[in-house]
Amino acid sequence: MNDSPAKRALLVIAAMAAVLALVACSGGEEPVPEPTSTPVPPAASDAPGMPEVPASVMLELPDLAISAYQGVDALGGEDTSLSTVVGQGKPVVLNFWAALCPPCRAEMPEFERVHEERGDEVTILGIDIGPQQFFGTREEGQELLNELGVTYPAGTTFDDTVVRGFEIFGMPTTFFIGADGSVLRKWSGILDEEKLNELVDELLSETPVVSSEQASGETDSVQQFGDEFI
Repeated sequence: MNDSPAKRALLVIAAMAAVLALVACSGGEEPVPEPTSTPVPPAASDAPGMPEVPASVMLELPDLAISAYQGVDALGGEDTSLSTVVGQGKPVVLNFWAALCPPCRAEMPEFERVHEERGDEVTILGIDIGPQQFFGTREEGQELLNELGVTYPAGTTFDDTVVRGFEIFGMPTTFFIGADGSVLRKWSGILDEEKLNELVDELLSETPVVSSEQASGETDSVQQFGDEFI
């Protein structure tokens, strides 16, 4: 007996939900994606109105195009990029989430508390990939932010290669990125406030906060940091 398309779709969604539940329960540090042989230089500053990205920022991750939901000033515009955010001179905690992902919903208030306490030290950036994973629309993503009172910068991407490019095997998935674009950690599963603060401390200890002069390219390039935690 042939399954109907609707039944097959339900089976796919159920399987994805099971994977997400497994990741949430057994989350932890994962190997980061292998950097390209030549780090990807920022290209976002070529677009009209985009802030210039310092040459010292050389991402070890794909340079993701971002459409902002909120925090436009912190992100450098409504249409921006990961390199632009990193190029503002602070380390970045990049969190991939989805509106219909229960573990994502559970950790957002934890991220919000760290943002309120340490937003001057590190940029927390939430990227909604629910549409790519069939776990919510962009409208539902924005509604969730409003419902939970989340104020840290957040947005979405229309890049359908994001899951493959960042090797996202479940949600939430969080990357800890230095001010020079280097990747310190990749974490799959829920992070509570205590663990997130611990990982932010390690990120800051390994990554210099870049001055405004360095971010504008007027002084020496960003000091490179080691990969002993990767």
